[in-house]
Amino acid sequence: MRSTHPRPVAFAAAAVGATALAVASALPAHAHVGASASGTAAGSYTVVTLSVPHGCSGSPTTKLAIKIPDGINAVTPTRTANWTVTKTMAKLPAPITDAHGNTISERVSEVVYTATTPLPDGYRDAFQLSMQLPAGAAGTTLYFPAIQTCEQGQADWVEIPAAGQAEHDLQHPAPSIGVTAAVSGSDEDHAAPTGHPTEAVAHSETATDSRGLSIAALVLGALGLLAGGLALFRGRRPVA
Repeated sequence: MRSTHPRPVAFAAAAVGATALAVASALPAHAHVGASASGTAAGSYTVVTLSVPHGCSGSPTTKLAIKIPDGINAVTPTRTANWTVTKTMAKLPAPITDAHGNTISERVSEVVYTATTPLPDGYRDAFQLSMQLPAGAAGTTLYFPAIQTCEQGQADWVEIPAAGQAEHDLQHPAPSIGVTAAVSGSDEDHAAPTGHPTEAVAHSETATDSRGLSIAALVLGALGLLAGGLALFRGRRPVA
């Protein structure tokens, strides 16, 4: 005789698939403020781009304050429409001599973008900073802690993972880039970059983690729906 009721496993599998797909669709809402770089070789010039993908719990963004890692002394911020930009200087412990023979007694410690027109929630903007990466930083990660201020509330993207901890485990990870080995004799060692950053190398959020979680959730959802379909099909077969 035929079974007139689908087996419980069919409902369970379908529920797993539906839940996974719901998680996948919700992931973009939790995107972080992230960083990417046009180049990552130690000692080279690069353009670091920080992106703001959303506001603070729906409130428009009015300011982004970006801390500059130690070892980076000079930063040239890109002027961006709808924002004013300022640099905060800090005294160095002792004067140093740069690659051009100039004596430097202070460094850029923070870059602050302030909105002339608030950035609405659900809209993205990007902020580019030109700099030279530290020559001895190969194999390390540079963090750019950022405070996102909104019309109501703020988000502190300042968390740095502990040893053995993954960035995507943090609720508010600091934007970061990984520094690779120096490229000897390349033009990168001597000249500042031109054009726009490719954003091909990103050690953040942000983007890589979100895409990975989305793909995993979609795969899980597809498997759950497939399992549910097979279970329903088997449930209709004659029972001995």
